[in-house]
Amino acid sequence: MIHITYFLATTYAGISFPVIHDLLMELRILNSELGRLGLAAALIGDMMTIVITLFGIWLNKLFQQRTEGVLFHMGVTMFVTVIAAFVLRPAMKWMANHTTETGRIKDVWFYVIVVAFMVAPLLAGTIGLQTKYGPIILGLAVPEGPPLGSSLVEKLDPVSSELFLPVFLATSGMRFNLSDIRDPSQYTKDHVVGAAVTLFVKFGVSLVLTMFCKMPIKDSLAFSLIMISKGIVEIASYSNMKDMTIMSDEMFCYLTIMIILVSSIVPILVKRLYDPSRKYLCFQKRTIMNTKLNQELRMISCIHVPDNVNSIISLLHACCLTRDSFIALDVLHLVKLRGRATPIFIAHDALPKTKSNCSYSENAIVAFSEFQRNYLESVSVKVFTAVSPPNSMYEDICKLAMDRLTSFILLPFHRWCIDGSTESEDQTIRNLNFHILEMAPCSVGILVDVRHNLNSFNFTDKSSSSHNSSSYNIAVIFMGGQDDREALALAKRISQDESVSLTVIHLKSSNRLDTFRAEIDRMLDEEMLSDIKESVKSTYLEEQVTDGTESARFLFSRRQYQS
Repeated sequence: MIHITYFLATTYAGISFPVIHDLLMELRILNSELGRLGLAAALIGDMMTIVITLFGIWLNKLFQQRTEGVLFHMGVTMFVTVIAAFVLRPAMKWMANHTTETGRIKDVWFYVIVVAFMVAPLLAGTIGLQTKYGPIILGLAVPEGPPLGSSLVEKLDPVSSELFLPVFLATSGMRFNLSDIRDPSQYTKDHVVGAAVTLFVKFGVSLVLTMFCKMPIKDSLAFSLIMISKGIVEIASYSNMKDMTIMSDEMFCYLTIMIILVSSIVPILVKRLYDPSRKYLCFQKRTIMNTKLNQELRMISCIHVPDNVNSIISLLHACCLTRDSFIALDVLHLVKLRGRATPIFIAHDALPKTKSNCSYSENAIVAFSEFQRNYLESVSVKVFTAVSPPNSMYEDICKLAMDRLTSFILLPFHRWCIDGSTESEDQTIRNLNFHILEMAPCSVGILVDVRHNLNSFNFTDKSSSSHNSSSYNIAVIFMGGQDDREALALAKRISQDESVSLTVIHLKSSNRLDTFRAEIDRMLDEEMLSDIKESVKSTYLEEQVTDGTESARFLFSRRQYQS
């Protein structure tokens, strides 16, 4: 008979994917390079832990029973796995394909799946498997992402995370008694020492392997700490062993203290060692000013909702694309991570040619594909999709900007009504834009879609006739500084087209506050404005103002340049 020490050792050395996933989510590094590596290693480690545990169960049955019993148990395990893969998963995919008009699964399918998860532990115990493997196998059969996976998470996660999980932790804490650790037995001491040695060995092996792969020392240390993380899964295993009288009270207390210490120290150390934004500090920031007028401009446009597609395409139409002002556009579709554990990043190489009735993402790809065909000689479009948590989406945007040598990131913000009041506002998008402004390795612009102005443009296909192009005015409010110089550089690029009239409104402070600015900053401003002042095509206006009220009054009096 295999001793219980074998199964305890698997909990000491094993890696728990849910624990590491929650740690990475808490640290907001789930879709970072270290986070993706940690998730991949945790998934493989967790699967190996399950296999080793099953192997131990089979060996234990081999010593206790005859070979027929072991073969029966192995056959039942494989049969259940085959049923989940070839019966349950296709059935759930069928449920996901037969959704309501709102895109959600029907309530009857939801209740069927919930009942199946409740019955799964009982069925697993009946056929000789451990009860925890029933929900695990059934969970692997659920298709990830919307509509099925996300619907289950939205409806079940609040109950499980905010009700059942705190209750379980409270009951586990009630079992914890410090008086049980005063006089531990030699058996308990051996296991505590074994658990501590296992942690150090696992840390050392992870550190050596990552350094062998030439990972930076700080990242290697952070990765090794992530691999030794312990949490709720281990507490559940020890509680189950205590209920089965396999584990003594004193051993349960010692191992629980170890879990508490590890789960408290690891997040602090990982946060100190690993900073995802560190790689952007040594990156030379690319700007529109550094891109020549006849040089390719590399842009990233982010989209969240379908309306963003029309807004960005309308703005690109207004850029008066020509062969001399070529734009390499990367469209990044940002999708909230729902119903799946791991973030994904997709490069859409093969673009669909027709619109789909079910996939908004594909329809966005088709819209930009049609735009590229209309401006084949002046724009190239590549579409990406990033599925990640909202609080770390900036990592995908900044990494793509670095990889693609981007000079300009265009972010959508809220949409505004004609009277200037906010029509819709998303705090998540606001926070995302804030992080991008802080960490982006290039220039950033936020697109505020003023519907009535954009709709007033009568855009036509320049590839068909250049004489039918709409003529319109661009007004740049220039107050000085790096941001204003970037805006003016973009306006200069757009105004190369003969149908565009550029007006620069230079607001200068009349109370000598401008004297506090650096001399080199003022020189750069004058250099940017010099060719505008001398240009026949452009209009230059200069006004001395004292405060914001006077500035607004002057801009309102010059509103004809905005039409």
